[in-house]
Amino acid sequence: MNVPFLDLTGAYEELKPDIDSAVLKVLSSGEYILGKEVDLFENEYARFCGARYCVGVANGLDAILLSLLALGVGPGDEVIVPAHTFIATWFAVTRTGATLVPVEPAECTYGLDPDRIQDAIGNRTRVILPVHLYGQPVDLDPILKIARTHGLSVLEDAAQAHGSAYKGRRIGSHGDIVAWSFYPGKNLGAMGDGGAVTTDDPGLADRIRVLGNYGSSLKYLHNVQGMNSRLDPLQAAILRIKLKTLPEWNERRRRIAGIYGSSLSGREMLLPFVPPGIDPSWHLYVVRHRERDRLRQHLLEASITTLIHYPVPPHLQPAYRDRNLAAGRFPISERIAPELLSLPIGPHFRDEQIRHVIDTILQFR
Repeated sequence: MNVPFLDLTGAYEELKPDIDSAVLKVLSSGEYILGKEVDLFENEYARFCGARYCVGVANGLDAILLSLLALGVGPGDEVIVPAHTFIATWFAVTRTGATLVPVEPAECTYGLDPDRIQDAIGNRTRVILPVHLYGQPVDLDPILKIARTHGLSVLEDAAQAHGSAYKGRRIGSHGDIVAWSFYPGKNLGAMGDGGAVTTDDPGLADRIRVLGNYGSSLKYLHNVQGMNSRLDPLQAAILRIKLKTLPEWNERRRRIAGIYGSSLSGREMLLPFVPPGIDPSWHLYVVRHRERDRLRQHLLEASITTLIHYPVPPHLQPAYRDRNLAAGRFPISERIAPELLSLPIGPHFRDEQIRHVIDTILQFR
């Protein structure tokens, strides 16, 4: 039995008539940049997240970058980031000219550890940038409290957290601004690149809209040096269709996560730990095993595809070799990287496929 890591075509097949109709509607409209579909999606996604405003952008990296620029971050500033995350979080900060201040994760959840933030704050700190990694919200209350005490902004990277909730409230407006990715593999994925920001602050929403539209709010009048980062109306139309089904698809993911949890507990691996008050979207189901690579090969031989998120910590990537972030600087991130493995999870897996994954793991010796 073949088990891919993620079944993207299943999402299209389930919604094919509605997606095809939505795409044809855009093609016949003549509105190929911004327009009605983008406006409608922004309104609908803001409501879904419990935020006042949503601004569509070209991709998740731009969502973080534009958010930082809208917050006024630039050279001479410092931004606190997780030491364990996808490197796009770091790239956005670097693009502003600000200085990265990595902070280790909480080893039980792999998210930014609030207890370590205080010691990372300095005179130049402007923003705390937590990542809701794997779709599990970080512990936001202590992070927000620290930020308010020190007059800092909180920018949430929610690229993997569509539909996740923290203490009964969906991710989308806890901090000052929230950055989203609609990369095809996300819980709410487009059929190409896409992204957005949500916020309750009208000033931040307006600045992001202007910055992402060549620095212009009026055609050919450019008030600031902006960039071209706009959500495509074709993708907006597709996202509108998928958004209606997102709660159901997330529930299917939760069901699979529950099956994994009940079937694999007690094995020689660490399963995801979910603290009270946290409702993950289960974008990824990440386990930890000391013989990760051998387990991965064992699964591959049974036609089961897994992925590693992420094999090399950002501070050890060649892209940051000039920052002198030597090995040993972030021991927790370095210790967990060789042990993490993402198992197949998604709304379009059949029960027998998940059972095959579990049975294969139980046979591992």
